[in-house]
Amino acid sequence: MLVTGGAGFIGSHVVRLLRERGDEVVVVDDLVSGDPDRVSGVPLINLDLAHTDSPDALETIMRGYGVRSVIHFAARKHVGESVDRPAWYYQQNVGSLANVLLAMERARVSEIVFSSSAAVYGSSEGSSLRENTPTKPINPYGETKLVGEWLVAAAVKSAGLRASSLRYFNVAGAGWPELGDTAVLNLVPMVFERIDQGLPPLIFGEDYATPDGTCIRDYIHVLDLAEAHLATLDSLSRGSARHDIYNVGTGKGSSVREMVAMILTESGSCLVPEIQPRRAGDPAVVVADAQSIADSVGWVAKLDLADIVASAWKSHLLFTKATSSFAAL
Repeated sequence: MLVTGGAGFIGSHVVRLLRERGDEVVVVDDLVSGDPDRVSGVPLINLDLAHTDSPDALETIMRGYGVRSVIHFAARKHVGESVDRPAWYYQQNVGSLANVLLAMERARVSEIVFSSSAAVYGSSEGSSLRENTPTKPINPYGETKLVGEWLVAAAVKSAGLRASSLRYFNVAGAGWPELGDTAVLNLVPMVFERIDQGLPPLIFGEDYATPDGTCIRDYIHVLDLAEAHLATLDSLSRGSARHDIYNVGTGKGSSVREMVAMILTESGSCLVPEIQPRRAGDPAVVVADAQSIADSVGWVAKLDLADIVASAWKSHLLFTKATSSFAAL
């Protein structure tokens, strides 16, 4: 099993689960945002997948480790950065996927799970987004994920692959404290950062057409998401060449105000959220219809918002303590 980007937040959870069930795993990661400590004990090759030489290196890795399947996480995911550097984002995200598919073709590896995103839906919104909801991404990051799905679909037709593209919604939490999300890119770590600084958490907009006026999102626990990868991967061992596309979410929406309040309670903070103007492009409601993956693969999310917040805060405390101890040296 080859996991690209396996030293990252989501990838390391999948690697941990694969190892726990006895699968042999090799990780390829450029370690720009990944941490080798997350995959200690697993073969780890430091490689820039977007480099023109990477298909040769990947083919060697696939043959050397007897790889039969690939889970492809490796990608850049800073939306703002994608707006500032669109050509580079296409090179990094689409180029790296193309190189992985080239290597798979040469090494005759026939199964791949591709890490897509709900960002492909862009400005589409609703309480039950389905896989056939129009895809109209609003930034280059979302575009690269949609183009990635197209590329996987084309490879299925040309090379007879069995493939799945998983469209994640809002991922948070930690399956193990040491594997928590340390990047301040999403709501939960952003609120943690404000709490650490003694500053009120920010809520952007309270005048949406929702019960409490704030945006509603589908928050999925990273451990549930990791389980979805394994279930989807196992399903690819059956049947003929195909490209399955699945939403991966809970199907339940939680408001930003609700999430922030739960974090403040869990952390024991008395801070009061500060309301800011709406951010451009933020839809009011984005919630998955996850029935397709349940029907086809048998996966259903098990963990709820309280599990997400409690596990994320526990992980945050671990990293905060480690950082403080290091700074004291």
